[in-house]
Amino acid sequence: MNSNYYAVIMAGGVGSRLWPVSTEKYPKQFHDLLGTGESLLQKTFKRINQLIPSENILIATNKCYEALVLEQLPNISTKQLLLEPVIRNTAPCILYAALKIKQQNEHAVMLVAPSDHWIENEPEFIKNIDTSLNSCTQKDMLLTLGVHPNHPNTGYGYIQFEENAAKIKKVTLFTEKPNLEKATQFLASGNYLWNAGIFVWSVVSIISAFKKHLPEMVGILDSESQLYNTPLEEEFINKNYKKCENISIDFGILEHSQKVYVLPINVGWDDLGTWNSLYKKLPKNNQQNSIVGAKSICNNASGNIVHTPHGKKVVIQGLHDFIVVEKDDVLIICPRKDEQDIKQLRAQAKDVFGKDSV
Repeated sequence: MNSNYYAVIMAGGVGSRLWPVSTEKYPKQFHDLLGTGESLLQKTFKRINQLIPSENILIATNKCYEALVLEQLPNISTKQLLLEPVIRNTAPCILYAALKIKQQNEHAVMLVAPSDHWIENEPEFIKNIDTSLNSCTQKDMLLTLGVHPNHPNTGYGYIQFEENAAKIKKVTLFTEKPNLEKATQFLASGNYLWNAGIFVWSVVSIISAFKKHLPEMVGILDSESQLYNTPLEEEFINKNYKKCENISIDFGILEHSQKVYVLPINVGWDDLGTWNSLYKKLPKNNQQNSIVGAKSICNNASGNIVHTPHGKKVVIQGLHDFIVVEKDDVLIICPRKDEQDIKQLRAQAKDVFGKDSV
């Protein structure tokens, strides 16, 4: 393995669209959502570890999930944790990671990957990551991985690229989650990709981009006292991290830089961010119902996803294309077509039932 290769696994999200299974106390990245015997975080670490030394894989998460991370990844050290004292989106977290890694190895090239994605074709994915790391070793660029879309999804951001014969293509435009009409146009055009939120760059390139586009954030986090990787790091972050702007890497850096490129990939990717995305990956009975945990009777019922505690007895009649999920003392029943509303339903439940329900 190349000792200059590093990775940062982003594991601080709440996964609100998968409520009520994914909660603030126990978010989706710590769950075994597909019954593989490993959580999404464990699978992500194992996948990346095929190419990147385990000691070079950092986990970025909220301070309140420290114990969960160490429980699920018992072989990593506390030095590999980037503990965010407050939520500040992806840009501050990535700058923190880049500065910490650069202090260890100024020649480092880093992968940034979410902890909760599903990759069907892992060998092809690793090949793509290897290509990306190698390319960013040789060239000053900010590289993102873009997924070939197979339907007009309105829940993803899109990346437009320059059409040419090159394997790695120049990015021309980022578009946030579009409406169905626009997503359909993007799909038909052939030069749009889903934004998977997976990035590769050298630490020198990304820190340089921050200095150009988010200089105030660099001024906050770039300690001249060489505090990173020392016992003083935690105190420094606890004091200063909250001063950073709450902004994503896409808005803060990538939409402004002229050095952004994309590698189109086709690896059976899914962000498993919604109940519909989970439904697509789960086995189904002859009525196309996906049943997780429950013992079920389904009469004239089809296209449903049912997720309950193990052994729960569930009887459904005359229900089609619904999400039926029970977790602890919360039960949600929602049409699959309205899955994007679950985030708002969760917020409503928090107001009505209290924060312990979410």
